[in-house]
Amino acid sequence: MFKSLNETLEAYQKRDPAARSKLEIFLLYPGVHATIYHRMAHWCYRHHLKFLARCISQWNRFWTGIEIHPGATIGRRLVIDHGMGIVIGETAEIGDDCLIYHGVTLGGTGKDQGKRHPTIGNNVLVSTGAKVLGPFKVGDNARIAANAVVLSEVPDNATAVGIPAQIVRIDGRSTHYADDVDQTSVNNPTLDKLAALAQRIEELEQKIQEKEN
Repeated sequence: MFKSLNETLEAYQKRDPAARSKLEIFLLYPGVHATIYHRMAHWCYRHHLKFLARCISQWNRFWTGIEIHPGATIGRRLVIDHGMGIVIGETAEIGDDCLIYHGVTLGGTGKDQGKRHPTIGNNVLVSTGAKVLGPFKVGDNARIAANAVVLSEVPDNATAVGIPAQIVRIDGRSTHYADDVDQTSVNNPTLDKLAALAQRIEELEQKIQEKEN
């Protein structure tokens, strides 16, 4: 347990430039508290103490603003940055070395039974406000842009952007999208298509006017 906690604190130090010491992270970071409470709730859940598990998870939600169902599975060295408004469903699975920002939902669509929530691979970044909905996998090293709504599988080493999310990079292959998700400089492919359509309409209108003249 202490080894796992130390790994988590080190992960926060590496990923958060504002983190000054392990003691500060342990005492003041809600993401760390949420992970500790969840591991307690998950232990109770697996040992059929489900009422106690839900009590712990509800306290976790009240104390940190982060709602993690006790049935969810979380890997090692998870970093939750800020964390307020995060919701993680019962059958969600999160791999090792992931980074999740505030406002993220790992939820269901209401259409599935059994496995209802996403499986997040290793070293995945889920940016602010993103929604990942459904029982599919987000591959290792994937990047989910801010406010993206992901409704289908994301391959390994891919970047998903937009509403609904589209894959704009795989294995670094891209010509006009940002090299990585920094939450501000990634283009929205839907807006790009609308801009291209508007330009095409303008060109056609000019041709019609030329013919009329």
